[in-house]
Amino acid sequence: MTTGHSDVVIVGGGIAGIATAYYLAKAGIKSTVIERDGLASHASGFAYGGLSGGIPNGPEPNQPIIQKSMGLFRELAQELPGQTDVDIQYQQRPALKIALNEAEVAEATRFLTWQQNQPGYNVEWIGAVDALMLEPRINPEVLGALYVEGGSDVEPYRLTLALAGAAEKMGVTIRTGDVVGLRRHGAQVRGVALDGEEIPADTVVLAMGPWSGAITEWTGVNVPVRPLKGQIIRLQAGGDPYEYSIGHHKNYAMTKPADNFVWCGTTEEEAGFDESKTIESRDAIIESTLLMLPALADADLALQTACLRPVTPDNVLMLGGMPGIDGLYLATGGGRQGIMMGPGMGKTIADLIATGATDVDMTPYNVGRFTS
Repeated sequence: MTTGHSDVVIVGGGIAGIATAYYLAKAGIKSTVIERDGLASHASGFAYGGLSGGIPNGPEPNQPIIQKSMGLFRELAQELPGQTDVDIQYQQRPALKIALNEAEVAEATRFLTWQQNQPGYNVEWIGAVDALMLEPRINPEVLGALYVEGGSDVEPYRLTLALAGAAEKMGVTIRTGDVVGLRRHGAQVRGVALDGEEIPADTVVLAMGPWSGAITEWTGVNVPVRPLKGQIIRLQAGGDPYEYSIGHHKNYAMTKPADNFVWCGTTEEEAGFDESKTIESRDAIIESTLLMLPALADADLALQTACLRPVTPDNVLMLGGMPGIDGLYLATGGGRQGIMMGPGMGKTIADLIATGATDVDMTPYNVGRFTS
């Protein structure tokens, strides 16, 4: 069965796919989003939602998309309330990345000159006394902390739903379905195949998250995206909310206004497509959290979540047109920064489709870089 033609078909209802649909709609291009399970039912619904701007970790190839997204988030915080009644809970939030030994001090200050030269951010190294003055509940053995102003956070599930609602009001169609392949005529994409159905389209965007590996079989282009499992716990704690995003190594904790719980994480697990929650990960997160914030020792565990994040071998996005197939685009590989990069990924793909150009240097994100 063949259904009606769509200008653009987007496969995937996570943040990358929904953001693409939203920005296409703003450009006057209607699309159909096909999601196998439900909007934000995987990583985009269970992520942390910290928007650090990538500053605490230092320079990386994804930085242009990160900074593009940070600007878009500020715009979305103004736009979406007038388009939908969903509160995305976007707010500015400073960060404290603490160090508990000299090696951690060296690592935290490694890129300090670069960090202090980034526009829109205030970054400084502060000593133990100042760090404890800002947040007395951090580990009293702290040697100091990297203090970062200019970051923010958002509630990922609400963000994805708000973008979807606004997109639908602009003519986007969102539906469920299991896409099993592409339809092509020579080097031109002609649509997608579902189980027992086809949807014709001259432009297709594949935003399939950790399931993007299937694209290799569909196209012959190597898309070596794998799932990286991450778990988060939410703690119900007494006392004042944490005003800062507290970080140590790759771990974090902060109070989120969505539920007033302290969200703590995260793990990095090579577990295939297993999305189950585990006791081992819960205990590991509790241990890392108490190392940062011993005051949480009496907190109650309120919730534990798990999700799969799409990562590439070089931890750089695969973003842009598919080599050798006209009208086919790929948006994946956000890993632990998928929410932070989501709007930038969507806007970039939408610009490429609408105008054939973008203001981002696409060289690092070359979709064909893993294909010999």
